[in-house]
Amino acid sequence: MKVTEKIERRIKKMEEGTTFKYQQLGINKEEYIAATKAVQRLLRKGIIKRISTGVFYKPKQSAFGELKPREEELLKPYLFQDGKRVAYITGNALYNRMGLTTQVPKNIKVASKIKRVVTKIGKTQVKPVKSYIEVSNENFYLLEILDALKDFKSISDIDKKNAISLLKNKIQNLAAEDLSKLIKYALKYPPRATALLGAILESSSQKDQIDKLRGNLNPLTSYDIGVGKNILPTAPKWNIN
Repeated sequence: MKVTEKIERRIKKMEEGTTFKYQQLGINKEEYIAATKAVQRLLRKGIIKRISTGVFYKPKQSAFGELKPREEELLKPYLFQDGKRVAYITGNALYNRMGLTTQVPKNIKVASKIKRVVTKIGKTQVKPVKSYIEVSNENFYLLEILDALKDFKSISDIDKKNAISLLKNKIQNLAAEDLSKLIKYALKYPPRATALLGAILESSSQKDQIDKLRGNLNPLTSYDIGVGKNILPTAPKWNIN
């Protein structure tokens, strides 16, 4: 089978809105030159579109015209390595998706322990930050929660009472195994995140493992997070103000 035919078949099977790199086209190293030419032809025809160098997507058509893939999908090639997740979106882009802020950021932060993601998608600059924990598909959603706790005070345009309620709900809905992981990971985060997690867990009567969190904190240190007992009744117990 010719390289062009192989690539066209592979792309035809992809769902609209899917992003991909050359590695996802099922070609050998010896076929890369021919593959480049085939991809250029498909770009000219509008069958695929380029996101950045070596990264493409299959456009999604609607009654209102062509739709671009959502943010997470556009960044997907950068969040995975050899088919495994190694990074996740964090910062205000994440907090907007979580409902903690209404502000849409100009830049997107991508966290990873082993990879620095620096790229540009359209006019949006993607910047790297270091993850506290090695990222996987089994834990990135827990790290998202911990990032929100860590950055709580600095999240733009945040409604603190509503935000605590949203985070509390997310944490309460975690499976027991995930909750244990969340507490374990929190010990690697800055103390303010550990303290806020402890206060939220205590306020929702999830007290089984909070001693691990309390034992990791300096009892003489206070945490200026801007959350009083009117928002989170247990905050004073964790030296949060």
